Amino acid sequence: MRDVTDLDLRKLRVLRELSERGTVSAAAQALHLTPQAVSQQISALGRELGVPLTEPSGRRLRLTGAARIVLRHADAVFTQVEQMRAELAAHRSGERGEVAVAGFSTTLSALILPAVARLRETRPLLRTSLTEVDPPESFSLLQRGETDVVISADTTRAAPADEDRRSDGRFHRVALCDDPFDIALPAGHRLLDSERLLLADLADETWIFATTGLCHDIGVAACTAAGFTPQASHAIGDWDATLAAVRLGLGVALVPRLAKPVPRPEVTIRAFTERAPSRTVFAAVREGSQTSPEIAAVLDALRTAARAAVAG
Repeated sequence: MRDVTDLDLRKLRVLRELSERGTVSAAAQALHLTPQAVSQQISALGRELGVPLTEPSGRRLRLTGAARIVLRHADAVFTQVEQMRAELAAHRSGERGEVAVAGFSTTLSALILPAVARLRETRPLLRTSLTEVDPPESFSLLQRGETDVVISADTTRAAPADEDRRSDGRFHRVALCDDPFDIALPAGHRLLDSERLLLADLADETWIFATTGLCHDIGVAACTAAGFTPQASHAIGDWDATLAAVRLGLGVALVPRLAKPVPRPEVTIRAFTERAPSRTVFAAVREGSQTSPEIAAVLDALRTAARAAVAG
């Protein structure tokens, strides 16, 4: 086995991507490489370590037990590299740099854009770039180094994939705010003036959900937790269009408070009197990078924006 100090981190990242994606072709697509290049990198890494890293499984390749050992140590190596980068950045003034931020739709106007505006005033030489993308793809971008900060959300009744991300030692989480969901009701609805309003009271309603992503998943999960399976008749990815559909009597809709849609006549957005559906909005960075002054500045700006959004 060659001295491990000669290992190429790029090969370790290719192996990690194969583990995440499951197939050589999917890993190649994510890394913008050819499948042949991915196979060559992993074969070369195996030769350097003196152990086979893959074995045939039908028409696919699967990772060996040795590969799992390598990946466990690789994650520690990646963390150390991020800490080294953070310390080197801390050696500088921290005023310059570039930080990429990825977030889902409702966090753009409420959190990310106000944070960027604040940074333009406080750190004009720090550049930020924004991408709208939902988990889990945003976490794949984070792991590959294609973004530096991910904005995501989860609930107390998290899906297994969310639980995995919570405990994933590769990422450092920073809580930003709790985002409750309110209910949008059309004019004349039977619960408009009800003193007590629970999600379970709406079990027999026709529902309008977001098309995909966090808002859709959290809304459906909240209804399930309230004891009913929602009758979803429409899937709309735009909040203004959602409220238009509510106004026309096509259904009711859960609206996250951070979305702040433009009010529409004949639509009332009411808060639940108790046990309101809610999600915790958080930022995630690669473990070890959180002390980098550039990333720390972005996280601080996001916390400030989140406090303002909740207070507003």
